[in-house]
Amino acid sequence: MKPAQGAVSGRALKRTVRDLLAAADFNDALDRFLTLPLQKIVSPLFGFLLDRDELVRWRAVSAMGLVVSVLADTHMESARVIMRRMMWQLNDESGGIGWGIPEAMGEVMARHEKLAAEYANILMSYVSVRQNFLEHDVLQQGVLWGIGRLAAVCPERLAGVDADVMPFLDSKYIVHRGLAAWTLGNLRSARAAASLPRLADDSAVLTIYDHENYLLTQTTVGGLARTALSRINKAGNSE
Repeated sequence: MKPAQGAVSGRALKRTVRDLLAAADFNDALDRFLTLPLQKIVSPLFGFLLDRDELVRWRAVSAMGLVVSVLADTHMESARVIMRRMMWQLNDESGGIGWGIPEAMGEVMARHEKLAAEYANILMSYVSVRQNFLEHDVLQQGVLWGIGRLAAVCPERLAGVDADVMPFLDSKYIVHRGLAAWTLGNLRSARAAASLPRLADDSAVLTIYDHENYLLTQTTVGGLARTALSRINKAGNSE
């Protein structure tokens, strides 16, 4: 028996999405995403947030951000449904863990100001022990990256979150320390200026996703801390 045409189309679409995420020229691939039925590729993108290939997972974050932001321009309620789906996947009652979800939320909001206005407080709540703090260390990494990504575009949407990010500078986890430094630099956090120098010589190596070039790069906690401090100082001098 031949499979139903819809099932074949669904599998073919999923293969197309996977191929685009792994493409050598991901800038071109992002343009090609916009030629696909956007609402239909959202579910495959959610699935690829769990892919075995780390770069594919991260590029799924980038693609999700683009797709949802474009959907928001044409049908805001569809975009809100997707954002609520992400929030649900971070809820204990969902039964899941939510790998890649905080990063995707940050990417979506970095690409769409109206969605940032509505959901930035939710993203910030995931690092607040007074609100919806996520206990799992990998999810915490995701929230730090998501906040840092949004902070690079509109830090004004994240007022006060630096106080909740700063404790991660003392984490035993390398990625936490590095991402916290990167995020605080993007936030231009004046209150972090006194804490970042102690990480300047931290030679621990981590891999971080370059959201501008869509590649994974290696750096050190110290390098991220020094860059963050430079950004903060420049922001202070320009005021």
